[in-house]
Amino acid sequence: MAPRGAATHTEEDGMGRRRELRARWQELRERTRPVHPETERALAERWAALPDHVRTPAQSLGRHAVGCEGTHGVFPKCNLTCTPCYHSADANKVRIDGGHTLGEVTRQMAYLRERRGPYAHAQLIGGEVSLLTPDDHAAALQAMRDAGRSPMSMTHGDFDPEYLRALVTGPDGALRFDRVSFAAHVDSLMRGRRGAVRPRSEAELNPFRERFVQMFRDLRAETGLRYYLAHNMTVTPANVGQVAETVREVIGMGYSMMSFQPAAHVGDERRWKESYTAVDADAVWTELEKGMGQPIAHQGVDFGDPRCNRLAFGFLLERRWHPFVDPEVPAETAARDAFFAHYGGIAFSNTPPALLLVKVLRAARHHPGDLRIALRWARSLLRRAGGVRRLARGARAGRLGLMTFEVHSFMDAADVGPAWELMQQGVEAGDPRIRATQERLAACTYSMAHPETGQLVPACAQHSVLDPVENAGLRKLLPLTPV
Repeated sequence: MAPRGAATHTEEDGMGRRRELRARWQELRERTRPVHPETERALAERWAALPDHVRTPAQSLGRHAVGCEGTHGVFPKCNLTCTPCYHSADANKVRIDGGHTLGEVTRQMAYLRERRGPYAHAQLIGGEVSLLTPDDHAAALQAMRDAGRSPMSMTHGDFDPEYLRALVTGPDGALRFDRVSFAAHVDSLMRGRRGAVRPRSEAELNPFRERFVQMFRDLRAETGLRYYLAHNMTVTPANVGQVAETVREVIGMGYSMMSFQPAAHVGDERRWKESYTAVDADAVWTELEKGMGQPIAHQGVDFGDPRCNRLAFGFLLERRWHPFVDPEVPAETAARDAFFAHYGGIAFSNTPPALLLVKVLRAARHHPGDLRIALRWARSLLRRAGGVRRLARGARAGRLGLMTFEVHSFMDAADVGPAWELMQQGVEAGDPRIRATQERLAACTYSMAHPETGQLVPACAQHSVLDPVENAGLRKLLPLTPV
């Protein structure tokens, strides 16, 4: 018979193991929980704050996405000159300072993490991001990742392969990041690009667009780096007639998004060379469809106010674009509705595949009818795309890839200023034009963090109202010539 003390010790060991197993099981349950509770809270708050007119079945904001995020006041200086430029006149009089950038990025991301949950897409944006040293740039990206953000570096793309290599690899040559995202803004309204100081046409810039993608391809072949690339283009009366040809050329270069921004009267007034009211989202979309040689359906999924954002999510197969949701097909809109209702809060991006599968299965367990809905959607999509064999052939030949089209329309500062001021007072504008601006600001998909005031500020309000004051202060804090 074992001594009494030995039996007690054995019982305690058993209880300790059971407690450890229960703790591990609870940790696993939390890790595989389909939607993080903070994400649930942030999505519910965003949906509740949306104006009634954008709460449609197609609306993704507040159901699948909390919205995009961006930095401000981190590095306003740029080494190209754009007409127009959304930054104020003081932006280029502010010194690039890596310590300031990292401190501000960390502070802003921490507030976004607190307000909007553990995951969101965020842009490292200011003036030109490649004016940061590679190490400072990498540190800023890591700070965003540490706050649960999926960062995208916004650039004019006029930097060398050596800069990119130094950014993504450490002193030992190993990758710092397994994946990076960049958006290259390239258009003929920009002055000062090396090799195309004053471009006369969009076509003249195509070699530079291709060269940007090739830098990433070369590095992927050498290191295995994964990447996501977007192409941005400002559109004014001066270049709107060249959008279609630009689309035809860029579509096969290797970008996964083409985004167009009809110009607005915001930022440095010295750079306003013409009236921009003649070019709107409809005009740009018409040129996009002309360039693609097909209709581009965007009504299947909304992202905020359609007057601000028009997005079309889909894929290219042998240069023909197919939407993930055809708004005219009930089987596909039904799948969209089920997705938003039952899986919308799941973070599909940057979640390891095995973990994502478990999350989806846990959610699907409560909605067994969704399998039938998903199969109907898949059959419809495959029928439109030409069948599984065609998809497989396209994939093997490298002619299958994601492609998102977007038109993002900024608003004039003359409208945003009074609209934002009234919103801070809780007053609805009597002027229909200013009231419409208030509605668009309330449905904004792109926010910037102000922890000092406890606000998430729409990008148009940031650029129209806050940037001029902010950049004037930064000019004193970070003068070009330190004193």
